[in-house]
Amino acid sequence: MSYLVHNLKTVPTGWRKLLYLNWPLILLVTAVACFGFLMLYSVAGGNFQTWAEPQVKRFAIGFALMMVVAFIPIWFWRNVAGLAYFISLMLLIGVEFFGQVGMGAQRWIDLGFMRLQPSELMKIALVMALAAYYDWLDDERVSRPFWVLLPLLLILVPMLLVLKQPDLGTALLLAIGGGAIMFLAGVSLWYFLAAFLSGGGLVAAVLFSRGTSWQLLKDYQYKRIDTFLDPSSDPLGAGYHITQSKIALGSGGWSGRGFMQGTQSRLNFSPEKQTDFIFTTLAEELGFVGGMTLMVLYALIILFCLTSAFGNRDRFGSLLTLGIATTFFLFFAVNMSMVMGMAPVVGVPLPLVSYGGTAMLVLLIGFGLVQSAHVHRPRRAG
Repeated sequence: MSYLVHNLKTVPTGWRKLLYLNWPLILLVTAVACFGFLMLYSVAGGNFQTWAEPQVKRFAIGFALMMVVAFIPIWFWRNVAGLAYFISLMLLIGVEFFGQVGMGAQRWIDLGFMRLQPSELMKIALVMALAAYYDWLDDERVSRPFWVLLPLLLILVPMLLVLKQPDLGTALLLAIGGGAIMFLAGVSLWYFLAAFLSGGGLVAAVLFSRGTSWQLLKDYQYKRIDTFLDPSSDPLGAGYHITQSKIALGSGGWSGRGFMQGTQSRLNFSPEKQTDFIFTTLAEELGFVGGMTLMVLYALIILFCLTSAFGNRDRFGSLLTLGIATTFFLFFAVNMSMVMGMAPVVGVPLPLVSYGGTAMLVLLIGFGLVQSAHVHRPRRAG
């Protein structure tokens, strides 16, 4: 081992960083993206230019950004974590004033060459800010009420801004992702019990506020809850999405109907087939085998992130990696639960597979941060 380390020290720094990269993670991320390219090609009826080509270009740009981020020392990202959070917060506030409206929600800023969704940036910026905060904070102060207040504010402010857009799915991801960082940092379980009880009270308030002057959710969001509880109550209206999704999932069987042979997507029965519900197309055409293959790839990505985090003696790098892994897990867990009818439809894309620019770029930048923590982690001399 000492001989290998000695030899590595003789390699120029740039090449050494290249060798230190978590290559299995890079290959897994690329494999999942390729799944997405194939599915986008399929849902476009064999037309590469419609959705697959733009997605390939975005992945190429995101991959380059991931590599650039990976080679920048982790201390730099620790130092700019607060700035990244502030910029993301300002962009979220900017959405309120000059954001674009689409499908009843105001979530995007038009930059000319792309539509930016600041809430996606906030998912990574929040993880960075919380990881930097707990890296700075002494262990004995982690659970003291005063020092718990700041991370709660860091989570709640963007969460409320995202809820106003409205985007319930992203708001929930911010809350759960931020709470996971606090838990991993060692915050007392009593706070999480209080949060759980408060969450139960909030759910009750949401349900009882329906139809009142102080109604907490939009009418369409309540409709989504109704549809989740009983999709068959309105199969051609609010329940159409999830009903068609279940039909596509069930018709795939063990090995699927075959690539580009899915009737639900080819005949346009499946809604949002290139974005939120793309997993239904995958399951219909490639069956249980295809769906499980994608899930195994996702699980392996999480596993390599966890292995890197637990082997990292730098607190910021470890918390950052665990936070990004948690965010990634929430992405696919919520999306798959949604299309299977196990959770309400909340508009969360399937990571690296669904069509979309901001989500793809942000996730790849997030994996670049994971690589930076892995490449620049403290290493023993022998």
